[in-house]
Amino acid sequence: MRIVWFCLLAFFCHLANAQEIEARAYSNAPIGINFITGGIAQAKSGSYTLTTEAVNLTRIIDVFGQSGRISILVPYAQLSGTGSLGAQNVNASAEGLSDPIVKISANLYGAPALSLEEFKNYQQDLIIGTSLAASIPWGKYNSEQMLNVGANRSLIQPAIGASQAVGPWRLELAGMATIYTSNTSFLGSNTLSQNPLYSSEAHVIYYFQNMAYLSADAIYFTGGQKYVNGTSIAGSQENWRFGSTYSYPVNKHNSIRLTGSKGVYSNTTTDYTALGISWQYRWGGGL
Repeated sequence: MRIVWFCLLAFFCHLANAQEIEARAYSNAPIGINFITGGIAQAKSGSYTLTTEAVNLTRIIDVFGQSGRISILVPYAQLSGTGSLGAQNVNASAEGLSDPIVKISANLYGAPALSLEEFKNYQQDLIIGTSLAASIPWGKYNSEQMLNVGANRSLIQPAIGASQAVGPWRLELAGMATIYTSNTSFLGSNTLSQNPLYSSEAHVIYYFQNMAYLSADAIYFTGGQKYVNGTSIAGSQENWRFGSTYSYPVNKHNSIRLTGSKGVYSNTTTDYTALGISWQYRWGGGL
């Protein structure tokens, strides 16, 4: 049924932000360093295009003797596209604030909290870390529209991962669960609910002598069955995505990053291709 396809596509905006592949989520950095990142990304699914401009602020903190970080992502998005629901054309046109995401990460092993001077002698071996992210449903939402840039519900993402250094290489593996609250204003006063979505991701990263790095990325996720008013509208998802990340340090304060990913398998019709570019500025901690 077409209505099922549109209900699946309604999660396109949320999925593009929530399940994007992130290399170096578990790494060490000097305590007190701050990062501010500004970037633009575009995701396409069929005739639909989601363009997102975002600002991300991160601070490296001491968590019981290991390094951690706290960050907030504030996205602004434009969504456009045209599809059909039976004989009726459905146009998607939305612009505004998307749901901000707050994330707290803590390394549990192998990433001691170090000053900038101490960090100069640090050599990574094995790092094990964990994180918890949550979205704030402040994004623009119209209950009469199928597709929006805001989700009108929250997600909570606990995760755990590890990073192993092998010479100039880093091998990373992580697992995550995405837990959703209900949207009680879906297409009017309907209640939209969803089972947790489970994912695992892997990264193979190579560091060049100038500390630029190139990463090959992969993510697999499954689950996330959806319901409207308690009635199932779609089965569990199963998706594979592959991508790459390249980061180049312009100087000790600035770097530029390019990202790209593409779905290679999906049992739904909501797969998408994404490209992004961002600029990062670092300060604090004696830098």
